Amino acid sequence: MLYKQIYKSPFGSISLIASDKGLIGAWFEGQKYYEKGVTEEVSVTSHHVLEQACDLLTSYFSGENPDFSPLPLDLRGTAFQLRVWKILQEIPADHTTTYGQIAKELGIQSGQAIGGAVGRNPLSIIIPCHRVLSGDGKLTGYAGGLDKKIWLLQHEIPGFEVKK
Repeated sequence: MLYKQIYKSPFGSISLIASDKGLIGAWFEGQKYYEKGVTEEVSVTSHHVLEQACDLLTSYFSGENPDFSPLPLDLRGTAFQLRVWKILQEIPADHTTTYGQIAKELGIQSGQAIGGAVGRNPLSIIIPCHRVLSGDGKLTGYAGGLDKKIWLLQHEIPGFEVKK
Protein backbone atom coordinates (compact mmCIF):
# COMPACT_ATOMS: atom_id res chain seq x y z
CA MET A 1 0.00 0.00 0.00
CA LEU A 2 1.19 3.51 -0.84
CA TYR A 3 0.06 6.77 0.73
CA LYS A 4 -0.44 10.11 -1.00
CA GLN A 5 -0.82 13.70 0.04
CA ILE A 6 -0.84 16.91 -1.98
CA TYR A 7 1.42 19.64 -0.64
CA LYS A 8 0.61 23.23 -1.66
CA SER A 9 3.88 24.98 -2.48
CA PRO A 10 4.30 28.66 -3.41
CA PHE A 11 4.22 27.66 -7.08
CA GLY A 12 1.76 24.83 -7.21
CA SER A 13 0.85 21.43 -5.94
CA ILE A 14 3.44 18.77 -5.15
CA SER A 15 2.30 15.14 -5.09
CA LEU A 16 3.96 13.28 -2.21
CA ILE A 17 3.81 9.48 -2.25
CA ALA A 18 5.23 7.21 0.44
CA SER A 19 5.44 3.55 1.32
CA ASP A 20 5.86 2.19 4.83
CA LYS A 21 9.63 2.27 4.11
CA GLY A 22 9.82 5.94 3.16
CA LEU A 23 9.06 8.69 0.67
CA ILE A 24 8.95 7.46 -2.93
CA GLY A 25 8.27 10.68 -4.75
CA ALA A 26 7.69 14.42 -4.64
CA TRP A 27 6.53 15.59 -8.05
CA PHE A 28 5.36 19.01 -9.17
CA GLU A 29 1.94 18.72 -10.73
CA GLY A 30 2.35 18.28 -14.48
CA GLN A 31 6.10 17.74 -14.43
CA LYS A 32 7.82 15.27 -16.72
CA TYR A 33 7.75 11.74 -15.25
CA TYR A 34 4.91 12.73 -12.88
CA GLU A 35 4.31 9.81 -10.48
CA LYS A 36 6.35 7.58 -12.80
CA GLY A 37 6.74 4.05 -11.54
CA VAL A 38 3.85 4.24 -9.09
CA THR A 39 1.96 1.07 -9.94
CA GLU A 40 0.69 -0.01 -6.54
CA GLU A 41 -2.61 0.98 -4.98
CA VAL A 42 -2.45 4.50 -3.55
CA SER A 43 -4.51 5.69 -0.61
CA VAL A 44 -4.98 9.43 -0.11
CA THR A 45 -4.50 9.49 3.64
CA SER A 46 -2.20 10.70 6.36
CA HIS A 47 1.09 8.89 7.01
CA HIS A 48 3.98 9.82 9.31
CA VAL A 49 6.47 9.98 6.39
CA LEU A 50 4.16 12.33 4.47
CA GLU A 51 3.71 14.51 7.56
CA GLN A 52 7.49 14.70 8.04
CA ALA A 53 7.98 15.60 4.35
CA CYS A 54 5.34 18.35 4.59
CA ASP A 55 6.97 19.81 7.70
CA LEU A 56 10.38 19.87 5.99
CA LEU A 57 8.96 21.45 2.82
CA THR A 58 7.17 24.10 4.89
CA SER A 59 10.48 24.93 6.60
CA TYR A 60 12.21 25.05 3.22
CA PHE A 61 9.68 27.38 1.63
CA SER A 62 9.69 29.66 4.69
CA GLY A 63 13.37 30.36 4.04
CA GLU A 64 14.99 27.89 6.41
CA ASN A 65 17.58 25.34 5.33
CA PRO A 66 16.09 22.11 6.70
CA ASP A 67 18.07 18.89 6.81
CA PHE A 68 16.19 16.41 4.62
CA SER A 69 18.57 13.53 5.47
CA PRO A 70 16.53 12.13 8.41
CA LEU A 71 13.52 11.74 6.09
CA PRO A 72 13.25 8.02 5.23
CA LEU A 73 13.32 7.42 1.48
CA ASP A 74 12.20 4.44 -0.57
CA LEU A 75 14.13 5.17 -3.76
CA ARG A 76 13.15 3.19 -6.82
CA GLY A 77 15.53 3.41 -9.74
CA THR A 78 18.33 1.65 -11.54
CA ALA A 79 21.65 1.10 -9.78
CA PHE A 80 23.12 3.94 -11.86
CA GLN A 81 20.28 6.33 -11.01
CA LEU A 82 20.64 5.53 -7.31
CA ARG A 83 24.36 6.37 -7.47
CA VAL A 84 23.63 9.71 -9.14
CA TRP A 85 20.80 10.54 -6.71
CA LYS A 86 23.12 9.82 -3.77
CA ILE A 87 25.58 12.41 -5.08
CA LEU A 88 22.77 14.93 -5.55
CA GLN A 89 21.84 14.55 -1.89
CA GLU A 90 25.35 15.66 -0.94
CA ILE A 91 25.20 19.04 -2.76
CA PRO A 92 24.95 21.77 -0.08
CA ALA A 93 22.02 24.18 -0.31
CA ASP A 94 24.22 27.15 -1.18
CA HIS A 95 26.15 25.40 -3.96
CA THR A 96 25.71 24.06 -7.46
CA THR A 97 27.58 21.44 -9.44
CA THR A 98 27.67 20.34 -13.07
CA TYR A 99 26.75 17.20 -14.93
CA GLY A 100 30.41 16.84 -15.86
CA GLN A 101 31.57 17.07 -12.25
CA ILE A 102 29.15 14.31 -11.26
CA ALA A 103 30.32 12.16 -14.19
CA LYS A 104 33.92 12.66 -13.09
CA GLU A 105 33.06 11.73 -9.51
CA LEU A 106 31.45 8.51 -10.77
CA GLY A 107 34.34 7.81 -13.14
CA ILE A 108 32.27 7.85 -16.32
CA GLN A 109 32.64 9.83 -19.54
CA SER A 110 29.06 10.85 -20.23
CA GLY A 111 27.57 13.96 -18.71
CA GLN A 112 24.54 13.12 -20.84
CA ALA A 113 24.00 9.87 -18.90
CA ILE A 114 24.14 11.91 -15.70
CA GLY A 115 21.53 14.27 -17.18
CA GLY A 116 19.21 11.33 -17.84
CA ALA A 117 19.46 10.14 -14.24
CA VAL A 118 19.12 13.66 -12.83
CA GLY A 119 16.02 14.26 -14.96
CA ARG A 120 14.34 11.14 -13.58
CA ASN A 121 14.89 12.09 -9.95
CA PRO A 122 11.52 11.37 -8.31
CA LEU A 123 12.10 13.60 -5.28
CA SER A 124 12.07 17.23 -6.39
CA ILE A 125 13.66 19.58 -3.83
CA ILE A 126 14.32 16.73 -1.38
CA ILE A 127 16.98 15.32 -3.70
CA PRO A 128 18.17 18.66 -5.08
CA CYS A 129 18.58 18.04 -8.81
CA HIS A 130 17.86 21.73 -9.40
CA ARG A 131 21.43 22.41 -8.17
CA VAL A 132 22.96 20.79 -11.27
CA LEU A 133 23.98 23.12 -14.10
CA SER A 134 25.66 22.72 -17.47
CA GLY A 135 29.45 22.89 -17.67
CA ASP A 136 29.37 26.59 -18.54
CA GLY A 137 27.14 27.35 -15.56
CA LYS A 138 23.98 27.81 -17.60
CA LEU A 139 20.63 26.33 -16.71
CA THR A 140 19.53 23.27 -18.56
CA GLY A 141 16.30 21.32 -18.43
CA TYR A 142 14.41 20.68 -15.23
CA ALA A 143 11.52 18.19 -15.12
CA GLY A 144 9.46 20.65 -13.08
CA GLY A 145 10.17 23.51 -15.49
CA LEU A 146 13.01 26.03 -15.72
CA ASP A 147 10.92 28.69 -13.95
CA LYS A 148 10.87 26.48 -10.85
CA LYS A 149 14.59 25.70 -11.13
CA ILE A 150 15.38 29.42 -11.23
CA TRP A 151 13.09 30.11 -8.27
CA LEU A 152 14.63 27.29 -6.20
CA LEU A 153 18.20 28.41 -6.92
CA GLN A 154 17.41 32.05 -6.12
CA HIS A 155 15.63 30.92 -2.96
CA GLU A 156 18.71 28.99 -1.80
CA ILE A 157 21.56 31.13 -3.09
CA PRO A 158 21.29 34.86 -2.38
CA GLY A 159 22.23 36.82 -5.49
CA PHE A 160 22.09 33.80 -7.82
CA GLU A 161 21.92 35.08 -11.39
CA VAL A 162 20.89 33.12 -14.45
CA LYS A 163 23.69 32.97 -17.03
CA LYS A 164 22.57 33.60 -20.57
